[in-house]
Amino acid sequence: MIFGVTTLVCTFKLFNSLSLSLFLFFSRSGDYGTTYTKLNLMPGTTIIVTNFYICPSNKKKVILISSTINDREQMLFISTDEGGSFQRQPLAFTVESLLFHPSQEDKLLAYSKESKLYVSTDLGRKWTLLQERVTKDRVYWAVSGVDVDPDLVHMEMQDSSGGYLYVTCLIQNCSDKMVTAQFLGKIDHNSLSVQNNYIFVKHTISTERNEFVQMRFPKYALPKDVQVVSTDENQVLLALQEWYQTETYNLYESDPQGFYYSLVLENVRSTKQPEENVLIDVLEVRGIKGVFLANQKVDGKVTTLITYNKGRDWEPLTPPTTDLNGKSVNCKEPDCHLHLHLRWADNPYVSGTVHTKDSAPGLIMGAGNLGSQLVEYKEEMYITADCGRSWRQVFEEEHHILYLDHGGVIVAIKDTSIPLKILKFSVDEGRTWSVHNFTSTSVFVDGLLSEPGDETLVMTVFGHISYRSDWELVKVDFRQSFPRQCTEDDYDSWKLTNLQGEQCIMGQERTYRRRKDSSLCIKGKSYTSALTAKPCPCSEKDFNCDYGFERAPTLKAEGDRCYPDFWHDPDAPPDTCHIGHTYESSTGYRKVVSNMCEGGTNKEQSAKQHSCPLLPPRGLQLGIKGQMLTVAPGDDITFVVHQEQGDTSSTRYQVDLWDGVRAIYENLTVTDEPIQHRYEKPGVYRVSVQAENSAGYDRASLYIQVTSDVCFPQPKLTLENSLLTRFPEDGEVSVTVQASNGRSAVQDSKTVRVYDRFQVIHLSFSPILDRFNPNIPEWREDVGHVVNKILAKVAGVPQDCLVTMVKPGIPTTAQLYILPPEGVPAKRNAFVDKVSIYTHTHTHCYTHTHTHTSHFNLHGSLLRPEEGGLTRPWLRFRKLPGRNVYAQMHNEKEQEMTSPGNHSGVVLSITSRELHNYLSS
Repeated sequence: MIFGVTTLVCTFKLFNSLSLSLFLFFSRSGDYGTTYTKLNLMPGTTIIVTNFYICPSNKKKVILISSTINDREQMLFISTDEGGSFQRQPLAFTVESLLFHPSQEDKLLAYSKESKLYVSTDLGRKWTLLQERVTKDRVYWAVSGVDVDPDLVHMEMQDSSGGYLYVTCLIQNCSDKMVTAQFLGKIDHNSLSVQNNYIFVKHTISTERNEFVQMRFPKYALPKDVQVVSTDENQVLLALQEWYQTETYNLYESDPQGFYYSLVLENVRSTKQPEENVLIDVLEVRGIKGVFLANQKVDGKVTTLITYNKGRDWEPLTPPTTDLNGKSVNCKEPDCHLHLHLRWADNPYVSGTVHTKDSAPGLIMGAGNLGSQLVEYKEEMYITADCGRSWRQVFEEEHHILYLDHGGVIVAIKDTSIPLKILKFSVDEGRTWSVHNFTSTSVFVDGLLSEPGDETLVMTVFGHISYRSDWELVKVDFRQSFPRQCTEDDYDSWKLTNLQGEQCIMGQERTYRRRKDSSLCIKGKSYTSALTAKPCPCSEKDFNCDYGFERAPTLKAEGDRCYPDFWHDPDAPPDTCHIGHTYESSTGYRKVVSNMCEGGTNKEQSAKQHSCPLLPPRGLQLGIKGQMLTVAPGDDITFVVHQEQGDTSSTRYQVDLWDGVRAIYENLTVTDEPIQHRYEKPGVYRVSVQAENSAGYDRASLYIQVTSDVCFPQPKLTLENSLLTRFPEDGEVSVTVQASNGRSAVQDSKTVRVYDRFQVIHLSFSPILDRFNPNIPEWREDVGHVVNKILAKVAGVPQDCLVTMVKPGIPTTAQLYILPPEGVPAKRNAFVDKVSIYTHTHTHCYTHTHTHTSHFNLHGSLLRPEEGGLTRPWLRFRKLPGRNVYAQMHNEKEQEMTSPGNHSGVVLSITSRELHNYLSS
């Protein structure tokens, strides 16, 4: 492995025939691999080197982790001269991994096999214990330019109760009293990730070290797993495995703050690696910003796609026109394309990696095949020198690839299980290839190695003659093939274009330097590939759909427009909108992050300005610190009130502790003022809080069970899974159910609307809708709102008089409740007849959904006539299956209604376009 500018250090392997163990011996070269000297770390003692680390801020400093052959003693070997000499340092603990400080060369962290974290400030000579019960691979040094103190350490650790916390501390004092919890409450195990400006915990994000904010995905993404793909250029690119996915993830990109996420590509394939690591088959093409490759898996078929604008548009790769021998290939679009193994291959004998490099923009090389899908056991090699616009086949089998001299020399050695003695190289970006015998004795090639720096023309082939031998290293020097350094006359230029030939990409026309085929010269250290970058006027392609919107490319007459999702109201005020302030409603578009266009079209400019209204409190929650609903007499209890939406500054909070104590608070959820209390007598107490302002109110309650010691426990089931009851009057009734076992309790509440007279029509939906039904209350509520809005518009009746209750479960069905207008009892029957007559005279039904997306858009519908009826107030409670729902959703309970008895059904149309007009009108 490479430790410095002039030094090469490599490991040699030796198998012990008795124990079948593998020993690693280090050798060092100071002349680019011409000669090697074996490092004798402890004369007379066999040392096993298990790992080694290079200081990122000073390549001369190297640390080896090693142990004796019997594993009785572990030690470090420390070098400050690129491995020229090593100092042995015994250890009092067992090191599993080291982490150098990114900028301060003598500071490093050590993680032990006992889950303890240590720090050293003198390059590993002395160690201090920082913390215990630390999660492996969830430790991070401070990020320069973001964290204030470079000695800060971020970590995930387990507390005494068994839960996990995100904490920070300074290495000078990291005792339990000095550790700072940066996230309120417990976090999921292995969920902490610190990347550049962002910190991720569970489904929340902190930007620039500000407070954590819930990441806002489309409402019904409902992620089972989240994997961060990239945090470059002030934007988060991440992959979500949604509720209906098993082997694929959907790709989302954020706004610059990392708060709001929009879908950019569905069904990207994934694989689970050892130690439960997940790989997403997305590859950022190095050297040209905004270009990504991804493998999409749909109906079992894997196809390779490319984007030039950070995911706004994806297209399949254009196949080459000729094969390896120059003959025309029978591969015509749109039925045949080029597909590549990107980050891995299902075939264990294929490395499955695509080769790109920052210093060689536009040069991409990988293994794959032509056809309608990626074939795992096909490994033909293809190359492009213009960033994917045109491809050429160069080999029939997969090869090890190495770029030298900024891509001026491409080296290829066949990836095979038989020994080799030849390599191939190209000096014209893969158009022609020469053969070179690098050794007189065939070797099994394990890989290729270059000296440090992109300008190098010296490489090393490493392998072994037999499986019981040491590694063989062969130096290959291409410097003699190039007699001189390149001048400006040796270069021409090429312009970056996409597959349509458009030159304005990410808002710029970019030109790059390329060496002429006729020039045999060395590019060298001073070579730069970028030549010019000219901004373009902004156009529609420089804007992506904003949060809550998606493109509907099937509507060709409307162009490439973004439409609101059925659950999203573009004019709704944000949760943080306070009275006296203003906000802008989205036009449905936002400029692609890092896009450099200027002037021209501005799709964001026509946003409407609104004054923040006084919002009623919504999503009021009442809890107890410690989450215990059963306490003993005299115990101290701290109540916590949280409000998800609505105004807080002018809201009054009335608290009733149900033992005669009542209180009124102002700005309770803003000041975080604790409500502390102590109950002296056993019993069940209903604690309630009502948040109210002039726009409305919300209530929350919970039951506290104050228990004495149980002397004669008698198990008893107090409720079955359903309960039939009646209500004597109409109106809203709050019903709370609590389950308790004497030591702890859980509860849930619902609001029941009771009417003394209404009509019900049973609705059914076309089967394709079931694919998009996550079977959660919020989705059913939103679909019900859409149906209400459509029917109210086409029937000309008040929307408040229609309630659509989508039922839990599959297939998707619903009940349409036609309610009489309030305060007009004499006209109730006439009103019901009006809706019924409309349904009698409109009987056409049809269905359409967008099958290309995981989200769907509900659209206008017409209903057949159905028999209605009147009912007395009664209610049947059903236990619904619970599931964890992503916390972005409103924490409002589904309303239950009394159900009439004997009705037949109706099919509800779902089609493609009218809903957008309804929602925007």
